[in-house]
Amino acid sequence: MIHLAHYAPGFIAPVVRFAPSPTGRIHIGNARTALLNYIFARKHGGKFILRFDDTDSERSTEEYALGIEVDLEWLGVAPDAKFRQSERSALYEAAARRLRETGRLYPCYETPDELERKRRLQIARGTPPIYDRAALTLTDAERAAFEAAGRKAHWRFKLEPAVVRWDDLIRGDSHIDCASLSDPVLVREDGSFLYTLPSVVDDIDSGVTQIIRGEDHVTNTAVQVQLFLALGAEKAPHFGHHNLLVGADGQGLSKRAGALSIASLREAGVESLAVAAMATLTGSSIAVQPVHSFPELAGLFDLSAISRNSARFDDAELRALSQRVLHGLPYDSVRDRLAAQDIVGFKAEPFWLAARGNLTRFSDVADWWSVVEGDVTVTALPDELRAAAVAALPAEPWDETSWGVWTTAVKEATGLKGKALFHPLRLALTGRESGPELAKLLPLIGRARALARLGA
Repeated sequence: MIHLAHYAPGFIAPVVRFAPSPTGRIHIGNARTALLNYIFARKHGGKFILRFDDTDSERSTEEYALGIEVDLEWLGVAPDAKFRQSERSALYEAAARRLRETGRLYPCYETPDELERKRRLQIARGTPPIYDRAALTLTDAERAAFEAAGRKAHWRFKLEPAVVRWDDLIRGDSHIDCASLSDPVLVREDGSFLYTLPSVVDDIDSGVTQIIRGEDHVTNTAVQVQLFLALGAEKAPHFGHHNLLVGADGQGLSKRAGALSIASLREAGVESLAVAAMATLTGSSIAVQPVHSFPELAGLFDLSAISRNSARFDDAELRALSQRVLHGLPYDSVRDRLAAQDIVGFKAEPFWLAARGNLTRFSDVADWWSVVEGDVTVTALPDELRAAAVAALPAEPWDETSWGVWTTAVKEATGLKGKALFHPLRLALTGRESGPELAKLLPLIGRARALARLGA
């Protein structure tokens, strides 16, 4: 039996990794894994590595790799280190040689059709459909005959018939009996490596201490634990398998279909903190809630809060959460974004505090800034109300009390009150049926622009 002890946070600074394959843009399900690793590292003073598992040369592209980096940066995930597996083949070759020399990696010559026939026969007989290790009984002459006939060997890792147990960081006590597994193929006929060997080699080389990933990888754990030990690691990392996000329809999220991709959410104007909060807190005992900084989100979360059940992700809930996040963002957190919209100067902060509660997306600030600083189409006031409004407009400087002083004077002069007074004034000043509090907006519009819009 192979047993891994449980990890005690604080005992050693963790090293974790997020290892996407750059064969598509990451979606919110992938972002969940990245964020859980990143928050875990930050909470425990550790290191977060971005590793591109790009050994699939046919489908991996530079465009996707760069896109993933952009997506992570937007989410607030800043790697401490990054590298690509395509640049490290010498390490994997050395590991394969070591396994061959110790008898743990052996050549097999069955074709895919032959393996499929074996599998069907095993199922028909009611036996487990696992590889029968027929290649281990081949003689040197039989192997030579296969080679002479043009067959290329693929290489399998010989598993020990042991039960691998580990204390999962999320799922608790877990185990897999390796006698129920096929010896996995690590090297293809063309000499290229499947995911498992490079992943373990890189985890050893990078000093990874925790592997936090989706529960769809649980069945890989026993194989990887044996491979860690076979390659000379003193022990395997600690594993944690989180539940998976599914769409509102209960179906899995596909990165190649572009479902809920981080890029599409960003382009739609969804707030990054809303995406991060939704990806992290959904499917846990912590209520999904708006956060206004990444440290605030990190302070909320812990791996122990993750449920064992699948986590249903609702895009409509994300949009609503994005607005709640937006409405609470402090000025300092959006200063640069406002400047990118040419919203600068002494008016910028009071404008943001006035307008933020009326935004659906951040880009809406441009429309409200035009109300303050630009030319808008307004609705003319009736003559009597216009004359009273112009006459009562107080002298500057203005503050948030000026609106009340002015409208009280207009009320006394005209006898109008409530909506009959306030609605026409809003239309005349902003051209909008609704919007930010006019007590906050009026000082930003200023007396000269207000007089012009009132028709003075």
